Amino acid sequence: MIIETLSTFPLMYESVMGSSMMKRARERGIIDFTAYDLRDWTHDRHRTTDDDPYGGGAGLVMRCEPIYEAVDALCGRPAPEGVVTGREQPLTGPAPQHPQGPAPTTVFLTPCGRRFDDALATELAGCERLLFVCGHYEGIDERAYDLADYQVSLGDYVLTSGELASMVVIDAVVRKLDGVLGAPDGATDESFVEGLLEAPQYTRPAVFRGREVPAVLLSGDHGAVARWRREQSLARTAALRPDLLCQAPLTPADRSFLDSCASSGADPAAHGIIFR
Repeated sequence: MIIETLSTFPLMYESVMGSSMMKRARERGIIDFTAYDLRDWTHDRHRTTDDDPYGGGAGLVMRCEPIYEAVDALCGRPAPEGVVTGREQPLTGPAPQHPQGPAPTTVFLTPCGRRFDDALATELAGCERLLFVCGHYEGIDERAYDLADYQVSLGDYVLTSGELASMVVIDAVVRKLDGVLGAPDGATDESFVEGLLEAPQYTRPAVFRGREVPAVLLSGDHGAVARWRREQSLARTAALRPDLLCQAPLTPADRSFLDSCASSGADPAAHGIIFR
């Protein structure tokens, strides 16, 4: 997969994309990542990417011209007739790496976008090339959103920049690609994949400061372990994120278990449920 970012602070990606899982994915050739500096598509000596908002108001708004020019260049598209382009300032970041490659799926990070979740991460993981356009300051000129295939929001809060949001989305997408995680089923056995929170996990030691690992996990009975994990997942979701149950694919056995939890007064101890 080709992953590219377009922002005013491309150096923010160095630590994230050069460490841990991302580093391994790049070394294995699973992803090809490039961070572009939007300022390379400006034409004044101050390399200006923002301006005061029309109509007044606080903050600055990112200009649409450099965004359009950058996306055209990254996609290998000629400028529209009558539009004058041409670099007046030196290139400080990488030149377009894939101008003749597949057309990118362009993602804008914005509070107005679709709420990011596991389903959207899976959707984006099926794309051949992703281009993330990251806002800053007060926002982006509305006309730039015409370039977007997706508008994505992490949630109901405000971040300093779209770079931070894009790192979260990229991480969630890349871990779904074949060969990225060490365990073959690692990406399919996590919270939200089946619409539920994940069951509690344990490792050595078996007893720590008086707290014991649940005996079923030490039993060697794979069927019992699977049932325990499913019940833990159901009960934890019902207690902490009941909204998820409305759309989760529940079996008759799942519903029966949840009914039994409710009839017992939702006492976790009655079913050995652990919410820590």
